[in-house]
Amino acid sequence: MPNTVPGSPAIPPCPLIEISGPPRERGRQYGEQAAGRIRLGVAHYSDQLAQLNLASETIDQIVMQFAGTLEVGAGDLLEEIRGIAEGAGVGFTDAMLLNARTEILKIAQRRSAGLPDFIEPDGCTGVIVQPKATRDGQLIHAQDWDWKKECAETAVVLRVLRHDGPDILTFTEAGGLARAGFNSAGISITGNYLESDRDYRQLGMPLAVIRRRALEQQHYALAIRAVHATAKSASNNMMLAQAKGVALDFECVPDETFVVEPVNGLLCHANHFRSPVAQTKIIDRGIAGTPDSLFRDVRVHDLLEPKIGSIGVDDVKHALFDDFDSPWSVCRPPRKNIQENLSATVAMIVMQPAAGIMEVAILPALNRNFQEYRLKPDEDAAQTKKYSKGETV
Repeated sequence: MPNTVPGSPAIPPCPLIEISGPPRERGRQYGEQAAGRIRLGVAHYSDQLAQLNLASETIDQIVMQFAGTLEVGAGDLLEEIRGIAEGAGVGFTDAMLLNARTEILKIAQRRSAGLPDFIEPDGCTGVIVQPKATRDGQLIHAQDWDWKKECAETAVVLRVLRHDGPDILTFTEAGGLARAGFNSAGISITGNYLESDRDYRQLGMPLAVIRRRALEQQHYALAIRAVHATAKSASNNMMLAQAKGVALDFECVPDETFVVEPVNGLLCHANHFRSPVAQTKIIDRGIAGTPDSLFRDVRVHDLLEPKIGSIGVDDVKHALFDDFDSPWSVCRPPRKNIQENLSATVAMIVMQPAAGIMEVAILPALNRNFQEYRLKPDEDAAQTKKYSKGETV
């Protein structure tokens, strides 16, 4: 199988941004190195907000509400966001927007008269394979991130070297604190969009902040606490693993969290509630926008289940490249979604936390080249890996 779709343009890999030092300084370093991509992201979401015909003062008010949630308990990350703004030469509200864009876009739409009460779903398909189910006894944590195609141009891999806790490697939108990633303690996280009838009844911590807090922990129990116990504004699914073998899925609504456990070492999740308890207590409002969610995680599970005990990284990639019912597939080519926005699988992220390795393919339906990133700077690999169906990479 070719590594790119014939006729498609060459797609460059994500830049690696390395930061260290105290929070404000980390942020400045981040902002300076990713300034171009941060400005692209700000322009993209600012244009989307402008279409809602809200006064700029109203948008700033919404943004500052979420900034206020960081003042108690996450003041260090608030300082890092201020540093990002300074380094990139953008306003603080712009940098804050990048770290609470799901919540801000949703609330802005709710306040905009005459618009439907939804935003484009941030769809994803995630998978964790525990060591007992893998070929080499090493945990694999991976995800297809489905979102706006334009975000292929604003993605970065961020390496955070910390003096006060584990180092972090995370794939995120430029200016974001974290999205999918792992740390030097072996803790890894990915997130999937969920939507329920309990969303936006309270003000909670932005999801990017929660994911970053989980990755700052030395102990898996405290990472669980960050995901499980932090108040949220909206529903979200977070898959959390520890390299030694523990993996749990947390289906979060603003005021409650439901746990889904692996079966025979395999855990797959898309964009609908799977917990039987959750299904009896909440109304799942996301399926109308992402009907393909109901089979995407099943497809990934069914492709991997026969190989339990010998699953390798190549098998996980093959499952996440699945094109059944394309373009409504696990690996989504650029196409208009139900909301008429151009969406795609923006990136495939494959992590091996014990080895300190992350591989990323940008727009994987068009591009099967993986760039490898290492948690440890002295192990950086410049080579780009190419995936071919049926081959070990």
